[in-house]
Amino acid sequence: MPLQRKFLFYVIVAASAAVPAIAQTPASVGVAAGTTQIASVPDFTGTWQHPVFPWFEPPASGPGPITNLSRWPQRAIEGQAPSREGVSDYDQLVGDYKNPILQPWAAEIVKKFGAKSLAGITFPNPSNQCWPMPMPFTFKNFVVQVLQEKDIVTLVYANPQHDVRRIRLNASHSKALTPSWYGDSIGHYDGDTLVVDTVGVKTDRPYAMQDLFGTPYTDKLHIVERYGCVITMMSKTPSRGTRKKIGCSLAMFGANTAASSCRCK
Repeated sequence: MPLQRKFLFYVIVAASAAVPAIAQTPASVGVAAGTTQIASVPDFTGTWQHPVFPWFEPPASGPGPITNLSRWPQRAIEGQAPSREGVSDYDQLVGDYKNPILQPWAAEIVKKFGAKSLAGITFPNPSNQCWPMPMPFTFKNFVVQVLQEKDIVTLVYANPQHDVRRIRLNASHSKALTPSWYGDSIGHYDGDTLVVDTVGVKTDRPYAMQDLFGTPYTDKLHIVERYGCVITMMSKTPSRGTRKKIGCSLAMFGANTAASSCRCK
């Protein structure tokens, strides 16, 4: 079966600020045993990609994820007018350490990594050192294959490390959770949306960072993702005067993270 080529657009409206973190004991987002899900399960099976890099998009207003202070001046993007600030300079990863979501100790770490990058030093991260990418660093990957089964959804990321996440459906986090590379992910379908809740990401590992700017995290890291299908193309049947969906993109919206390195509200 040929791979389906679709676009995965990341619309991350808030990062590192929105959800209070509870170490290893968050409320389950699974469906209680004995209940029945009436809504049909959306079909996300296929291979998706997102043509955005770096991968976090700031919200329309309010505090957002760490962004790059180093910009290419007035660099035009094909089909778009150049922004006033230019676009992120991937050759210099200087995180905005003054971002209000950061606690002072975390801001200092981001500042030090940025100083290295300004000095021409490429500091190590999970990607350039070929280590497993922790959540949410794994969003750096451009391509992900989604495999849907009755009780589990598997995300296979296209990178040299072959990062794989397994999301247990309608389950709960174990009270005696052992931290792992990608954390413990559980999920459920909320109508036509897949909601994923992740905790238990390893901290005692090299390159424990959330993004390319070295933003740290601790065992309080708690991530909630919401995946849904957004219609991108419609066709109209003149004889019947009806419209049907002939194309869609998989959108991840509301990927909220909370970590003790951030000022969670």
